[in-house]
This record gives sequence, C-alpha cells and structure tokens, in this order.
Amino acid sequence: MLCRAVTYDVLQILHIGNRSSKTFKPKKNIPEGSHQYELLKHAEATLGSGNLRMAVMLPEGEDLNEWVAVNTVDFFNQINMLYGTITDFCREESCSVMSAGPKYEYHWADGTNIKKPIKCSAPKYIDYLMTWVQDQLDDETLFPSKIGVPFKRNFMSVAKTILKRLFRVYAHIYHHHFDSVIQLQEEAHLNTSFKHFIFFVQEFNLIDRKELVPLQELIEKLTTKDR
Repeated sequence: MLCRAVTYDVLQILHIGNRSSKTFKPKKNIPEGSHQYELLKHAEATLGSGNLRMAVMLPEGEDLNEWVAVNTVDFFNQINMLYGTITDFCREESCSVMSAGPKYEYHWADGTNIKKPIKCSAPKYIDYLMTWVQDQLDDETLFPSKIGVPFKRNFMSVAKTILKRLFRVYAHIYHHHFDSVIQLQEEAHLNTSFKHFIFFVQEFNLIDRKELVPLQELIEKLTTKDR
C-alpha cells in the first residue's frame, strides 16, 4: 500500500487525478525500500517546490539510467491516469485513426507480435502502446528494481522509444480531446503533466525534435517563460 501511495502522491503534487482515480491500465509501482523508491521520493519533494526545471535535473551523484527509469515509470502512471479520464470520449467511431491533428498519423508495430506497422483506431493503438510499455516496465532485465543489478546496454534506447510513444498519447489528447479535458476541468493538470514531461525529455535529449513537431507550438508556449 505504501508503494501505491508514493505513486499517488507524485500525481497529486502535479494535481492529476483529483476528479477521477480511473486509470487506463494498472498503475506501475516502485518497490518500497529500493533505491528507485528513494529517487521517486526525491522527485516528489522537488516537484512540490513548483520548479519543474529543477525537478527533472539528475540528482547529484545519481545514475542517469536509474533516474530515467524512475521518471519513465512516473510518466507512464501520469499518462495512464490522464488518458483514463477521457476514454469515454476516445472511441473507435470518433477516433478511427491514431492521429495528432490532420497532418500526423501513427501506425502501430512493436517489432515482436506486430512487425509490420498497422493502421488502427486511436483507442486500439493506445491499448497496444500502453500494454507494450507495461511489458517493458515489468521486465526486470530492462527495468531492474533491485540494488546492484546493472541496466542493459540497450536500456536508454528502450527508454527513448517508450517516451517517444508516450508523447503520442499527449499529442492525441491535445489535438482531439482537449474540449473534453476542459469539460472535465482537467486542463491545468494535463498542461502541468505535459510540461513536466517535456522538461524531462529536453533535459536529457530523449526524444528527437522532429517527433515533437505535432505539439511544437504548445511546447514553445509552455516552456518559453521558464528559459
């Protein structure tokens, strides 16, 4: 229960999930007592200061892989909860294609079960995506939770792919469901979560700039005053 509480506390600091505890997929919890648990508590404390630029910085003396791992889990939980609030509006009929506005369309492939990219609805794509991310986070060889277990050489590459794909959920929500977000009075929560996400990926160059183009105008608006 304590592990769940820590994850929930971080979401509450960002003011996410005050109106609904519904999530799209089960939350991913970090084991209490682990070093990653302590890093999450550190992130919680710095987020509480309200300074998102400071909150994303690598704590002195800490391992970059571990910091990226902890925050990737946190962003999965944030997006999981945010998308969970609007699933009633994201349906096969209204979102027959996974897109971010009229210019950007995403096809799904995971390289294992689905090797050739397929065109599918937004809810189906996001289900594929979140299930795939969940599988990566649950893989102890990729996201080790025990002290002393090293990260695999391809960890950062996998983390970058996860974050790139999670960005697409933000992009779909902003382009196609922002009216619903406003109706639910969750726009401040969405904006704060996305701003935190963008500051983090910018800090460590985790997403190629061309992947961010669908929300470039919003990114500039949210981040300009903090430069």
